[in-house]
Amino acid sequence: MKTRTCLAALTLALSAATALPAHAATDAHLEGHLPSGATYLMDVPAGWNGTVLLYSHGYTPAGVPNPARNTPGPDSRTKLLAEGYALIGSSYATTGWAVTDAVPDQLATLDLFTRRFGPARRTLAWGTSYGGLVTTTLAERHAARFDGSLSMCGLVQGGIANWNSTLDPAFALRTLLAPGADIPLTGFADQSAATAAARALGSKVTEAQQTAPGRARIALAAALHDIPGYNDPAQTEPGPRDWDGQEANQYAAVTGLVRLPAFSWRQEAESRAGGSMSWNTGVDYTVMLSRSPLYKEVKELYKEAGLSLRTDLTALNRAPRIGADPAAVRWMRRTSVFTGRLTDPQLDIHTTGDGLIPVPAESAYRRAATAAGSGALLSQAYVDGPGHCAFTTGEMLGALHALEHRLDTGRWDTSPATLNSRARREDPATAPRYVGYRPAAYPRPYDLAHPGDTRP
Repeated sequence: MKTRTCLAALTLALSAATALPAHAATDAHLEGHLPSGATYLMDVPAGWNGTVLLYSHGYTPAGVPNPARNTPGPDSRTKLLAEGYALIGSSYATTGWAVTDAVPDQLATLDLFTRRFGPARRTLAWGTSYGGLVTTTLAERHAARFDGSLSMCGLVQGGIANWNSTLDPAFALRTLLAPGADIPLTGFADQSAATAAARALGSKVTEAQQTAPGRARIALAAALHDIPGYNDPAQTEPGPRDWDGQEANQYAAVTGLVRLPAFSWRQEAESRAGGSMSWNTGVDYTVMLSRSPLYKEVKELYKEAGLSLRTDLTALNRAPRIGADPAAVRWMRRTSVFTGRLTDPQLDIHTTGDGLIPVPAESAYRRAATAAGSGALLSQAYVDGPGHCAFTTGEMLGALHALEHRLDTGRWDTSPATLNSRARREDPATAPRYVGYRPAAYPRPYDLAHPGDTRP
């Protein structure tokens, strides 16, 4: 843990009544409530190795159970406790786009741990999915509390980039599949309005999937968000030129996008921000598609369907655009957009076939960190497989130990060979899948390291 100079922290360290958990006779398991109402969960083994892992969980929609979690799953919990790590985490006081609750609740959980068990030798933040956004926010804004961070399948493009890139496929679907339909894409009054809009657009997508022209247009919408053609372990992996197979897999992800993130989850985030934080004014969809790694697929499907891709792109570029609410943009910038300024090492891992947070999100954070002068502190590694957060226990713990190696030695060793070797040691029964990979550029990045990003 970094040296603290403030008197409060010194007093806390001196007054900790149970500061030596490594000598405790039994394991400790604590559950309780924070003043915010969030619940917390702590597991500390009798042979604590001095490292505490603060886990930030992923997005929890309203109405879904929201227990405190301190690891990605039971297998990782069992192995980490056996290796001597202290595991802590909170539920966050609210569900949804809860970053303004999640960050203070996670810090409060860490404070409570320190009061109960004493200062840790090393404190690491780690998290999955939306928890990757929380983890990176902790790393950037509360660096003095941590020694390093691990974001897994993280929303590291930040809030505004995420919501803009969620808007683009919905805009394309409405424009091309439901021209003239009064289906709102932003500015929902409440959840019922968002649900009605999702249902209306979703029915158009389902209908379009039955025809070749409709499928080509769905592929175009997927390409604007870089949704891969193999994005779920339950899917059949299509061949490199199996355009129909790729589109069928994308259709599943697109329907999921319409059902929840593009409407229901957006409305919840808008209610926090005080309006719409998304826009597509000034966006050239012809240029965006040309830069997508899925451009060839879209072009071939349009050709098979006898459609003019140029005509549809012209329709997109001429369609009335959607503007943002400046106050909502300011709120999202203040709470959920990254500076790229890291003080300590961060390792990001991502599956190549992620359909919810597509892998180009990593390019967005690399762009921010490089511009902010933190590029050497950031390492990124890729697992060749479909699915969102579909890592094996070995792949996750191998990454965690690679981060620790960086802290111990001052150098990164995150080659696929090294990560696969670490993963095998943690999970000998499952073949690891780290590969050399370079994600495409994020379609619409937005960070605070680039002044040109700060205006809608």
